[in-house]
Amino acid sequence: MQEISFDNIRNAFEYKSDGEINRAYWLFRVISNNTLVKIGPKFMDAAIKLRLPVYGIIRATLFKHFCGGENIADCNKTIVQLAKFKVGSILDYSVEGKEEETEFDHSAAEIIATVERGKGDPDIPFCVFKVTGLARFALLEKVSEGTALTTIEAAEYSKVKQRVLNICQKAFDNNVPIFMDAEESWIQPAIDDLAVDMMQQFNKERIIIYNTIQFYRHDRLQFLKDSYQHANQHSYLLGIKLVRGAYMEKERKRAADNGYTSPIQPDKVASDIDYDAALKFCVEHINSMAIVAGTHNAESSMLLVHLMQQHRIASNDKRIYFSQLLGMSDHISFNLAKAGFNVAKYVPYGPVAAVLPYLIRRAQENTSISGQMGREVKLLLEEKKRRKGLS
Repeated sequence: MQEISFDNIRNAFEYKSDGEINRAYWLFRVISNNTLVKIGPKFMDAAIKLRLPVYGIIRATLFKHFCGGENIADCNKTIVQLAKFKVGSILDYSVEGKEEETEFDHSAAEIIATVERGKGDPDIPFCVFKVTGLARFALLEKVSEGTALTTIEAAEYSKVKQRVLNICQKAFDNNVPIFMDAEESWIQPAIDDLAVDMMQQFNKERIIIYNTIQFYRHDRLQFLKDSYQHANQHSYLLGIKLVRGAYMEKERKRAADNGYTSPIQPDKVASDIDYDAALKFCVEHINSMAIVAGTHNAESSMLLVHLMQQHRIASNDKRIYFSQLLGMSDHISFNLAKAGFNVAKYVPYGPVAAVLPYLIRRAQENTSISGQMGREVKLLLEEKKRRKGLS
């Protein structure tokens, strides 16, 4: 198996033009400013109300860096460009915060369209969806609490389950694996139940449906082990995407406000320990599961490389994928791909105005990841200097 290093910045940024490198460098410098990121949403709301031309600025900066375009066709350029360097694309319709049935039906149709686009295309190894794109948040919360639904709510939730079933059936029929993303802890039980139902139905002979586990929660390592046990007992294959998590500050605030024990790990070290333990568990049980390591953490990525080597698992074994977000951690993604490992980037898309909540959350999350923005800026600066030295 080929030796690998995440220090090779030439590999990391070979796919970017000089202009793209400069734009990314200044963008990450802005994002690394916590104050600007915190006041950004309020400024954005005010600017939109005053009808200032902010969408053009967003389109040329955050949107252009983190998104593939406004529709699936727009994403084709990104898909082709990533594929040149053996990196796959995960089409992600990133419209959030909808509340109407017609909007949920539209989202379901769009997710199905991503599956149809991925059919037979090795450059699109996965698609993904959020259940909150298909259901009211409050309804998922009530289901997760185990509270009895009214007749109207029960009918509404039946539609939610039908949307999920239609998407997963389409993924199965087209042989396109699909992730069900994890979300806030107080709606996650409903999402987990839906994921298990779909895995039991569609993961009998091959893995099509993947649930997502967030290891910034202190109970998720046991949940992984319980999920594996359940899959074995009920004769289906387990698909799991492992991530650290995306709602930490919101989770802690809600726990404090409502007087219950926070589900979040006490510190980053504890999260790292559980994440790495999960990787070890999955590799040891890989004969009846498949995993996607969704992480921007170089140490965890290298650990998985070493675990695969120790267990004599080929770098291109389709049961194991690495995944990062478009526009981030290129030093991990492209060096892994160069060494022959399976890698795919999340490629979010959607109308600029509709994707704005996703972009704002992405900026806020990134400032809270210890050292993430500093690393991005440092690597981009090194690449700028490297290219200048070649000119």
